[in-house]
Amino acid sequence: MASDLRKDARVARPTASLAGRPRWWRRPWIAPLGVVVLAFLAFSLPRYLGLDPQQSLVPSTFPGHYALLVAHIGFATVAMTTGFFQVWPWFRRRFRSTHRRFGHVYVLGGVIPASILAGIIGSASPFGPMSAVSHVFLAVLWLSCTVAGFRAARQRRFDDHREWMVRSYVLTLSIITNRLWHLVWMPVLGPQVDTWFQGSDIAMLQTEMALTNWLGWTVPLVVAEVWLMRRRPGRRRRTTGAASR
Repeated sequence: MASDLRKDARVARPTASLAGRPRWWRRPWIAPLGVVVLAFLAFSLPRYLGLDPQQSLVPSTFPGHYALLVAHIGFATVAMTTGFFQVWPWFRRRFRSTHRRFGHVYVLGGVIPASILAGIIGSASPFGPMSAVSHVFLAVLWLSCTVAGFRAARQRRFDDHREWMVRSYVLTLSIITNRLWHLVWMPVLGPQVDTWFQGSDIAMLQTEMALTNWLGWTVPLVVAEVWLMRRRPGRRRRTTGAASR
């Protein structure tokens, strides 16, 4: 009799746990995020698939620049696509082994090479020194957050792992928010070339790109940090309650 009760309890516990979890379609940010990532890749990648430097949005500043840029875009594409599945809670729970495999691809075949190349290319930015500093900071933070998350997973600190990977993927997607800021600043600063910038198109472009590049990753990272901070009190309560039991 006692053994039957224990068996029933073991069967009932996962069922209750699954019943309390939101279904994938009840995560309102999943579908929009997937659409945004796909739309960005569909819009941005074709100009680089033909390997024509004339189609690049970033002018070359040193020999081999374009080849490094294309390699960076390839690795970053891997990071963007695999990272989407990493932050999807339903996929993460439903396909645990695939989640781990995708995690290795995201880190080793995506972010690490992409961030290193981003630092090299970004340090020689054709859009001025402030943009170059932004690119280098972003590359270092992107690599650091990703490595920290990878190490946390290896050490089985899964709460820390999830937080670091949220930061990592936010930085992965910062290229998208970068484009949005570009749409904001160009119509604001463009008409002011003859006034604010005394007729200098270069000064206007460098200012616009500096604002775009810095805000493109700092604002999303701050938003992500606020979101993570709001989640932590609940996590501490759950941990404290489990310890007291």
